[in-house]
Amino acid sequence: MNKPIPSTMKVDLPNPRVKEDRHFVTALARGLDLLACFRSGDKLLGNQELAERSRLPKSTVSRLTYTLTKLGYLQYDEALGKYRLGSATLALGSAMLSRLDIRQLARPLMQELADFSQTMVSLGMRDRLSMIYVENCRSQAALTLRLDVGARIPIASTAMGRAYLAEVSSAERNDILERVRDLDELAWPTLRDRMARAVEEYQTLGCCTSFGDWQPDVNAIAVAFRPADNAPPMSINCGGPAFNLKQEFLLEEVRPRLIAMVNTLRRPSQGGRD
Repeated sequence: MNKPIPSTMKVDLPNPRVKEDRHFVTALARGLDLLACFRSGDKLLGNQELAERSRLPKSTVSRLTYTLTKLGYLQYDEALGKYRLGSATLALGSAMLSRLDIRQLARPLMQELADFSQTMVSLGMRDRLSMIYVENCRSQAALTLRLDVGARIPIASTAMGRAYLAEVSSAERNDILERVRDLDELAWPTLRDRMARAVEEYQTLGCCTSFGDWQPDVNAIAVAFRPADNAPPMSINCGGPAFNLKQEFLLEEVRPRLIAMVNTLRRPSQGGRD
């Protein structure tokens, strides 16, 4: 039976947004939103699909895709009448990944944990309401999750996303969760309660969990950390198919190793945690 949420742990959202920031460039934001519609596994998307995903009028999407194609951020396939990400987008992603020195530091430790747990261990960072995988290590087990670098997972229902939200300030967490609520009002009450419990378990267990919350057949735990002073948090998760990755094993055997690994990665800039 789920215990009641202590009043101090409830997620309280701020009042409705104030008027738009006059420095905010809406056209630029819409163009970036359109690029973000391409997910891991998407090769080609048409204007109709982009309009549905971005929730923008099709006429607006058409102008944006034309502009982004001219700038090299999209490529147009005339035979199919659809777009793929262009080389300019790839260059931006490659430049960002090349600066993430933490990937090189984390990779051998992540692989060691993946081999021990027979799971997939991933390093991720936030992009809007998603976490994006920037490094993956898999065990040699026949059955592991098949998510690659660049894959996106939701921030509020996954262990990786919950760990990120538990690590940031309450103000930042509430700002993100307000946008989660706006995206899906029906799912919000469940997500709000589960996120409140995630903050509590992060304080008591040192990690966040997702046991069938994101996908019914996936179990995972995660810990977040800041790779450098004043840097935004990143999260490392460990997960796999629920039928051969039990909650008890993750919490009793994997959790202390995951926490120790994150403390090692934290030490160069922050001295680690006890």
